[in-house]
Amino acid sequence: MNCQSCARLATDALQGVAGVRSVAVRLEQEQAEVVWQAEAVPAPAELVAAVTRAGFKGELLTVDAPPTDSTPRFQDTWLFNVVLGGAVLLPLLVGEWIFHAGTQRGFQWFAFLAALPVQILCGGRFYKGAWNQIKVGRSNMDTLVSLGSTTAFVFSVWGLLTGFHGHLYFMEAVAIITIISVGHWMEALASRKAASALQALLTLAPSVAHRVQPDGSTLAVPVRELLPGDTIALRPGDRVPTDGEVVSGASALDESMLTGESLPVEKTVGSTVYGGTLNSNGSLQVRVSATGEGTALAQIIAVVQRAQTSRASIQRLGDQVSSVFVPVVTLVALLTGLLWGLAPATASAWHQALAPYLWTMALPVTPLAAAFIHAAGVLIIACPCAMGLATPAAIMAGANAAARRGILIRDGVALEKSGTITAVLFDKTGTLTQGRMSVAEVCDLRPDQEAKPVIAALAAALARSSNHPVALAVAAAHAPAPMLLEDWREIRGAGIQAVWHPSTVRLGALHWLEAEGVELAAARAFVTHWTGQGASVLGLARDYQLLGVMALRDGIKDQAQVVVRQLQNNGKVVYLVTGDNRLAALAIARLAGIPEDHVFAEVRPEKKAGIVQELQGQGHKVAFVGDGINDAPALEQADLGVAISRASEVAREAADIILLKADLPAIPEALGLAQATLRTIRQNLFWAFFYNAVGIPLAALGFLNPILCAAAMGLSDLVVIGNALRLFRWRMR
Repeated sequence: MNCQSCARLATDALQGVAGVRSVAVRLEQEQAEVVWQAEAVPAPAELVAAVTRAGFKGELLTVDAPPTDSTPRFQDTWLFNVVLGGAVLLPLLVGEWIFHAGTQRGFQWFAFLAALPVQILCGGRFYKGAWNQIKVGRSNMDTLVSLGSTTAFVFSVWGLLTGFHGHLYFMEAVAIITIISVGHWMEALASRKAASALQALLTLAPSVAHRVQPDGSTLAVPVRELLPGDTIALRPGDRVPTDGEVVSGASALDESMLTGESLPVEKTVGSTVYGGTLNSNGSLQVRVSATGEGTALAQIIAVVQRAQTSRASIQRLGDQVSSVFVPVVTLVALLTGLLWGLAPATASAWHQALAPYLWTMALPVTPLAAAFIHAAGVLIIACPCAMGLATPAAIMAGANAAARRGILIRDGVALEKSGTITAVLFDKTGTLTQGRMSVAEVCDLRPDQEAKPVIAALAAALARSSNHPVALAVAAAHAPAPMLLEDWREIRGAGIQAVWHPSTVRLGALHWLEAEGVELAAARAFVTHWTGQGASVLGLARDYQLLGVMALRDGIKDQAQVVVRQLQNNGKVVYLVTGDNRLAALAIARLAGIPEDHVFAEVRPEKKAGIVQELQGQGHKVAFVGDGINDAPALEQADLGVAISRASEVAREAADIILLKADLPAIPEALGLAQATLRTIRQNLFWAFFYNAVGIPLAALGFLNPILCAAAMGLSDLVVIGNALRLFRWRMR
């Protein structure tokens, strides 16, 4: 593989094999790592066959093979071409441009002998790449470079051997290979930077863990030997090798590379730790909960790899043009050669007519020389790589820049969709609010206020078996009463119901209790007071009697109002959807700055997708922002699903964008970065088309010599990649 375009072709070939989940191709090492889907049967032979069909040679590296140094030999690198080509090019430039010895026969023989090893050793990579593609009926940039440099070199050899008295182009042949090699070398450096975030993720988790033995001692073992249930010891400064739960000790862990959260996170007994994070200052013992691909880090890496190798639909135009580009350019070069060789007067007249508006160039002295050199210029200046790299370079840089911020972008299609969003629909609990409910007040409505147990204890007994955030808050507010509950069940979006002989007891939303026949009149004043303050009110009923009510509040996040205003200033219409009653929802909306007519309240979880559809029916492109727990249907229905998740939930397939930290400013940042990436893709595609549309005619009409063509061609790739790298410096305005 000679360039990122080759790597892209190999990636596409491997991804086309059934059962492949992700592919990571390393250009410099000429290696690929393929991950199969969980249910797929690995078929390495099909991978090798796919690579062969793409025009490359491949072989399987077995796990038990002796370790080899994957660093390429110096003579196989682009830097070798740059060093050797530069060492030859410099004296040729001095001889021709300073001493004007280009037409002296002795200097021409010296130029031939100096250029020959460059043509063979440095040009060999281009010839090999072109031949491999020709064998499978393809053509690429190597084809154009090989044809261009060979044209200049062969014409010069012919002139040298036949006594041709005009200028010979050995210097140009060397310059073509050298300058394009410089471009490839710089492209490789830039691409390595673009992939830096993923490489950092890949090297986060250590290869060795300290497993605690039955006698209490520790033994260093490879991480791949760990099993769920094992206990590992973490010392200050250790990287966490895999996901687990703290069973003893306390410390603060740096999770910044995983979640983008800059502050250390305190960990005590019962806390979850994630592989790849850094233990700062304490000693911990951790029970392993997940290994290998089951860890949060592995899932994050898979998401980033999928994003980097994905294709946006905007790329189709570039792919379609690239597929016919080389044959068309070859035809244009042939016509250019025929025009300058058979109708030199006409070609020269066209050149002179345009020269006053452009610039004047010294043309070759003979029609034959003009035919060869201008045809070579067309072949060299054409750059299919720029079109092929326009989209993947931007997606790679955008996905990596987002990953550094704790933002996972699912694929190129998600990036593309983000550019069309007109409305943002927020789920309330855990998104705009803290997601941590607390009981503000309990009101006992029983005639005998001294009855035992107290209302809070009854409610806690019902709630303690649920994992719902509201139920957890109720259970934490009071020690549960001793109750023998039967037929306990949780009714999604409504509440909890159980049999407490001989009665049915219910804890939940007032509208649900009312629908079950419970009379709510006694609680009206309490409900009005607390819902007006943005609280949610739950009722506790026995059969059809309301025993009591309790107000729970979930405070709004500190930066909610700023984030909503940012989105509105960027032209987005902001909506709020919640299962809470309307008064509570309106109170939160007022604090966040969302208009009252943009609030959807008392919406059951399964109905949120219908709200998204309703907005889409009004012509909006909707981004739904939820906590990723009960919001999968809405995330799937939305044009863009944004899930605010913890690291353990990164595999949520319904979301297009996953935020690993719950900070609200990450939402406009994620949308802004995705839109900046889409803008970069469009800029790259424009440049690639513009460059070729202008450069090829200029070369055909003799306004660019082969050296300038080679420089322009290398510059084209660098412009595309350099423009993509600007995404690393993107900041929210």
